[in-house]
Amino acid sequence: MDIGNNLKVWRAKADITQEQLANELGLSRQTINSVERGKFIPSVLSALKIAAFFKTSVEEVFYLDLDKG
Repeated sequence: MDIGNNLKVWRAKADITQEQLANELGLSRQTINSVERGKFIPSVLSALKIAAFFKTSVEEVFYLDLDKG
């Protein structure tokens, strides 16, 4: 089991760069990049900020990937 995400899709829908999103959320571009690539799982606070930015639920951006284990 692992945590997957649709962050890149949501960012593309909003037509914003990793840098722009990072600046809006007070995170680094490297953090956004690592989250998108599945190399880093954000804190609950960061996940909530990301979801709030896109005006959606955390579950729409992040999901439990049952195929990975």
